[in-house]
Amino acid sequence: MRILITGVAGFIGSRFTEVVLEQAERLGYSELILLDALTYSGRRENLAGVLGDSRVRFVHGSINDGALTDELLQGVHSVVHLAAESHVDRSIAGAAPFFTTNVLGTQQLLESARRGGVERFVHVSTDEVYGSISEGSWREDHILEPNSPYSASKAGSDLAALAYHATFGLHVAVTRCSNNYGPRQFPEKVIPLFVSNLVDGKKVPLYGDGLNVRDWLHVDDHCQGILKVLEGGRAGEVYNIGGGTELTNRELTSRLLSLMGVGEEMIEPVADRLGHDRRYSVDCSKIREELGYAPHVPFEDGLAATVQWYRENEAWWRPLKGL
Repeated sequence: MRILITGVAGFIGSRFTEVVLEQAERLGYSELILLDALTYSGRRENLAGVLGDSRVRFVHGSINDGALTDELLQGVHSVVHLAAESHVDRSIAGAAPFFTTNVLGTQQLLESARRGGVERFVHVSTDEVYGSISEGSWREDHILEPNSPYSASKAGSDLAALAYHATFGLHVAVTRCSNNYGPRQFPEKVIPLFVSNLVDGKKVPLYGDGLNVRDWLHVDDHCQGILKVLEGGRAGEVYNIGGGTELTNRELTSRLLSLMGVGEEMIEPVADRLGHDRRYSVDCSKIREELGYAPHVPFEDGLAATVQWYRENEAWWRPLKGL
């Protein structure tokens, strides 16, 4: 069987590709087709550990290229769709690429999957499509109330994916994850941004009062959750994937400062992000009960290992700062 994975040169996509390749024999995949447009956050070097494998075919191209996606998806058994524009701040500065890639690109990929006879399609999304929740946790049937151009574009892509199941019978499942962290995350995101700043003796910019709450999920646990949905998820269903560690941004910052051996004098308060969601929290009972998912990486261990990775891999992140 063949599987096509999009967004493979990014943070989550590159790790997911490694996980699939490690388990390819068990999963029954003899060929991995890897598709990435290699935009600013997609780095070919992220795939250094897999590109030499004879089972891997890398294609430099866009999900918006219908002729290409039609060609690639002929005879493909499974698709895992991770390609997306994903940084909220960039979507505030310029929203058009987010809707072009996340909505129109996803629709094009779905159409090519339908034409190509794809048997399973997993669309990877985000908890940000739900908006903000002051207490409790979102179940998968919660109304979508996105508050940023990024999350609105992802909500649109979710609905497109589910519509292709309802209208055409395409076996589509959607995953919505909480905030990911781990090695190779682009240094515009909070953890690598703060660590890399501190390596250089620079202060870390903390939005507003720092009391916005996020649930943290190690990328390895996210990848295992996606795999479970790929293998056993029901068509037309949505599955939340969370890490179970809710922290305010200030609490996260304090942990990072401690791991870096500095104090709170390294915090620089900055004006809050426009439309900044106050709290995210996903209810993961569905994927736990149906598919046996549970996060395995303790946050303290995962965070410490992640910080150490950035400290030891300046050559990876330093050229990317400011892109």
